[in-house]
Amino acid sequence: MANILDTLKERGYIEQLTDEEGLRKLLDDNKIAFYIGIDPTADSLHVGHFVSLMVASYMQKAGHTPIILMGGGTANIGDPSGKTDMRKMLSREEIDHNVECIKKQVGRFLSFEGENKAIIVNNADWLNDLNYIDFMRKIGTQFTISKMLAADCYKNRLANGLTFFEMGYMLMQSYDFWHLYNKYGCKLEMGGNDQWSNIIGGVNLVRKFNKNDSYGLTFKLLTTKEGKKMGKTEKGALWLDPEKTSPYEFYQYWRNIEDASVKNVLNMLTFLSTDEINKLTDVEGEEINKAKKVAAFEITKIVHGEQNAIDAEKAADALFSGKGNMDTIPSTTIESNSSILDAIIKTGFATSKGQARTLINQGGISLNDEKISDVNLIITDDMLNNELILKKGKKGFTKLVK
Repeated sequence: MANILDTLKERGYIEQLTDEEGLRKLLDDNKIAFYIGIDPTADSLHVGHFVSLMVASYMQKAGHTPIILMGGGTANIGDPSGKTDMRKMLSREEIDHNVECIKKQVGRFLSFEGENKAIIVNNADWLNDLNYIDFMRKIGTQFTISKMLAADCYKNRLANGLTFFEMGYMLMQSYDFWHLYNKYGCKLEMGGNDQWSNIIGGVNLVRKFNKNDSYGLTFKLLTTKEGKKMGKTEKGALWLDPEKTSPYEFYQYWRNIEDASVKNVLNMLTFLSTDEINKLTDVEGEEINKAKKVAAFEITKIVHGEQNAIDAEKAADALFSGKGNMDTIPSTTIESNSSILDAIIKTGFATSKGQARTLINQGGISLNDEKISDVNLIITDDMLNNELILKKGKKGFTKLVK
């Protein structure tokens, strides 16, 4: 049987490994427990978590046991990686609520049944009641300030004011690995490439306690060809919660990705075979649109279920053809006699009236496919009584309802 590392490499997931030869041998000879961490700083996962859950799913399908660590304890501090300012501190109640919401979404990717069923743990269970002196004597003595400050997650924050509070994050995350190693026999920590320093900290901590079979792996971030993170929309993050990002909006995002990203997205966010993906993407010109439709459908199916993916596809086809059922197109509720500027802001197509005016003046706004030129237009009750589709450019759509 092929080593799962080969599958992850072939699909373009792997960025860095602490010891590829050692990990490869471990995975050849054993079915292991591994973990990925999610800090519950919101009540939903977003596309930034998607890749890690797909990697976890591939690992589970290969017979390994996923441990999903909810950072109920570490969320009290906040990971400084990639941040220019200290993260907003959440209350215990907010963190607990977020943890419960995220648990439900994880089930879309992993199985909680069978011999290698997924395990969900919350590090608040072992971090919140730690004795500070005991912890620092045992764990703090294993880390040197010079090495910590050389890590990107801290080095990039020094100019803006890195707090000692935040420096504790690496110690806490490293302790998580040590705890999971002892309780579940967890041998591998995985995360996004921005977690490399924290993951190395955990691997080294386990090894300092005379355990030589701990490993770390990071996977590539999902980016555009310009290197920008994917998953940002006009309304903000692309959430996996249908109440925050509707299945239709989710589908449309992937339907409209740039041509150069299609193959990578299909490899990293679907379960289609690489042969299928190659056939879909080794094409020229507008033929790539077929691959985009497949990508949008398959990704939406994983996150929102097959029926929602079918409905989103039908709605998209209806919108572009002008025929068919428009009921699944996302709607925005506005009051009768609202101004067009207020409607544009309410839909999230603009954040201010000035920005909304600019969109209109540039010909970027239409109602039922008619360009709007009047920035003082009022959307009357009669208009709302009929089907009214507000569009921004070619890719932003919403149905206005009262």
